Amino acid sequence: MISNDLNNLLVSDASLLFSSTKEKAKWWRDASTNPEFTLLFEEIRVEGERLLQEEEQELNYSLFRLFKENGSRLEFEKVYFQKRHRLTTFAIMVLLESENKEYAAALENTIWSICNEYSWCLPAHLKNSFETSTSISCSLERHSFEHYSIDLFSAETAFALAEILKLTEEFLDPLIRKRIYVEVYKRVFHPFHTTKYEWETQEHNWAAVCAGSIGAAAMHLIQDSKELSVILEKVLPAMECYLKGFNDDGVCLEGFGYWQYGFGYYVYFADLLKKKTVGKLDLFTSEKVHKIALFQQRCFLSENLVVNFSDANPTASVFLGLSHYLSKVYKDFEIPERKLRASFTADHCGRWAPAIRNLIWFDETLPEKPWGNGSSYFKDSQWFISRHQTKLGSFSFAAKGGNNNEPHNHNDIGHFILQGNNEVFLKDLGSGLYNKDYFSEKRYTFLCNGSQGHSVPIINHQFQENGSSREAGILRADVSSEEDVFELDFSKAYEVEILQGLTRKFSWVKKDLPKLIVEDTYSFSDQPVSIMERFITPALKITEENNEVILEGKQRLRIQYDSRLLYLEVKRLNFINHFGNIEENFALDFTLLNPVKESKVEFVFQFE
Repeated sequence: MISNDLNNLLVSDASLLFSSTKEKAKWWRDASTNPEFTLLFEEIRVEGERLLQEEEQELNYSLFRLFKENGSRLEFEKVYFQKRHRLTTFAIMVLLESENKEYAAALENTIWSICNEYSWCLPAHLKNSFETSTSISCSLERHSFEHYSIDLFSAETAFALAEILKLTEEFLDPLIRKRIYVEVYKRVFHPFHTTKYEWETQEHNWAAVCAGSIGAAAMHLIQDSKELSVILEKVLPAMECYLKGFNDDGVCLEGFGYWQYGFGYYVYFADLLKKKTVGKLDLFTSEKVHKIALFQQRCFLSENLVVNFSDANPTASVFLGLSHYLSKVYKDFEIPERKLRASFTADHCGRWAPAIRNLIWFDETLPEKPWGNGSSYFKDSQWFISRHQTKLGSFSFAAKGGNNNEPHNHNDIGHFILQGNNEVFLKDLGSGLYNKDYFSEKRYTFLCNGSQGHSVPIINHQFQENGSSREAGILRADVSSEEDVFELDFSKAYEVEILQGLTRKFSWVKKDLPKLIVEDTYSFSDQPVSIMERFITPALKITEENNEVILEGKQRLRIQYDSRLLYLEVKRLNFINHFGNIEENFALDFTLLNPVKESKVEFVFQFE
């Protein structure tokens, strides 16, 4: 698309959020008296009152330098995200209680503080950047801001400030309004216009969040349609790159949290673009985007439990605003239960875009229902997911093939999750605590990232290797009302010279109390040194009996095996999760007592 064509599609006076100040005031007035919004607004009011009593922290140099000194991200990011949370909270409170001058003053102070920040980027994203370089190259001929870095959060900040300005401008001092324009242009629009950023061609959430945020901010702030089209001309190819990161089956290999994040910003931008062009540019029409939209309803196991392969958390809440919006775009989009709604404080990053849309896109008239029954095999991504509901409860199973070079990759080919009555028995650890080493050559030394932290074999004391050539071959994926079968060859995942073949067969028997049968078959060119079958479980009560292990929580799971062939050792595994909390888990390590060139082991996981 050339600029003139895009320029001709843009409508200068198009309504993006509300058609007028009067319509905006009416929406907030009506919503504030609507009982369906009571809980939504009460959460925000409580936060608003609390934050008014707290002194705003500043992002000083001592915090900024910590990442360089010791690789820690938490200290800086805690203050950074708290500031964004204040921005979001005070802006909504200004709209909700416009007569309260305290909130307008607090909002202005937070905006001023954010505009004073050295960088809107996180230090972890500023490696080898203009902002961290100590060389001095000042010139009267060149603008230093042309070299500003743009990361996820600088782009999001621009989006938030631009949209907040448009929604609250009648309550803001003219100097605050000017400051937003100046800082967004200086830190984001000008650098984006003059620089090619690596994330523009990346096929994951960065492309959607960065480009989508910049495009959204531009549609709010740039009045000249020719200048706006120049920005959008760079945004649209980046959004296409984001979509290329998905297979045609719509699975988000980065996990549900990154679907909610990356695809959420795709939707926020696409909605504004559709309105700005009065429906002439509609990014929702492709079948691939349709499939991506349906990922939410496919990846939940039960209630708030999700398939959390890769850097994903084991539980999740849903953005009801986003869900209600997508249900009006796609007829087969399932509206989740309201009890799964993300609370206002659930997002530790304090993001504006989803928070405001969880309000203005919320539709109390829409029906809700629990996640449905059924099994799905996603051929392109090699994920198998089954939800089985009986008179005795809800049970689910998920397994994956794929390769070991996926977005936010874990070395986890052949890994699986098993859940019964909203309790996980065989688990995926999910995302660990992000720091400098987590995204370095040390990545797979982290328990949650290497195969040592997954329910897969350890062969000749070796874990799986990473790389796109470490891939599974799918042998069978059958779905029926009584039994699902998923079988794969994952011998390529290991760098074991004598390993010639390794298959894993899952048989998911769907009874009132279902069972999962796992069969591993090995073939070697020479006698193996050792074969260990590892299964990762939460810190449940474990009882060992002859040929059986019982995992007991609210539900019980009996694991049957042949003790004549296998020796069991239970090991504690401590894991630091994404939020810096220590989790206790167990590894059930079954060692084959007499491994031979042709070996086969079987386990039966029976709910009772």
